[in-house]
Amino acid sequence: MKHVFQKGKNPSKPTLLLLHGTGGNELDLLPLAGKIDDEANVLSVRGNVLENGMPRFFRRLAEGVFDEEDLIFRTKELNEFLDEAAEKYEFDRDNIIAIGYSNGANIAASLLFHHQHALKGAILHHPMVPRKGVELPNLTGKSVFIAAGTNDPICSPLESSELQDMLTKAKANVALHWENHGHQLTLTEVEAAAQWYKKI
Repeated sequence: MKHVFQKGKNPSKPTLLLLHGTGGNELDLLPLAGKIDDEANVLSVRGNVLENGMPRFFRRLAEGVFDEEDLIFRTKELNEFLDEAAEKYEFDRDNIIAIGYSNGANIAASLLFHHQHALKGAILHHPMVPRKGVELPNLTGKSVFIAAGTNDPICSPLESSELQDMLTKAKANVALHWENHGHQLTLTEVEAAAQWYKKI
C-alpha cells in the first residue's frame, strides 16, 4: 500500500497509523500526528480503492452503504500490510494506535471489529458502524476515542452512540467526545483526542 513512514524519537511510544478520509491521501493527516504525539513513529497509508478518482479504503454502494465484502477484504489487506510494515520498519506490531477520519475511521473501526490484535487503540474522527449485527472479538485492554458531531449529516449521533455501545460491550475502554458541528474535522476535537491520548 502507498504510504509514508516517519521514525519517531522515542521507540517506547506507539506507532501512529494515519488513515485519511475519502479523497484524501497519505499526507493529509501528518500534521495531526504531531499534535497527538510528536515523539511517536508515524505510518500514514493511502487507501487502495478509487471512487471517481478519489482514494478510499473500501468500496461503498451508496452514501453510508458499505460494500461489506470489499470492507472485509480491504480490512484484511490493511492488517497484513501492518504485519509487513512492522517487520520492515522494525516497530512493535502490538503497539499501534490508529488515527482515522471519516472513511479512514471506518476502516480503523473495522480492524477492531475483525482482527482482535490489529490495534492497541484508536482515535476515530466521525466514524460509522462498519458492520451491524456482528459479534466483536474481546477488546479488553483496547482504548478507543470517538469524536462525533451533533449535526453530522453523514454520520448521525445515533450511529456514534451505537458504535460506542458495540465497542463497550466488547470490553474496550471507549470515550465519546461531542462537537456541536457537522462532519468536518475540528481543532477542538483533535485537542480533546490529544488530551485523551496522554492518559491511556
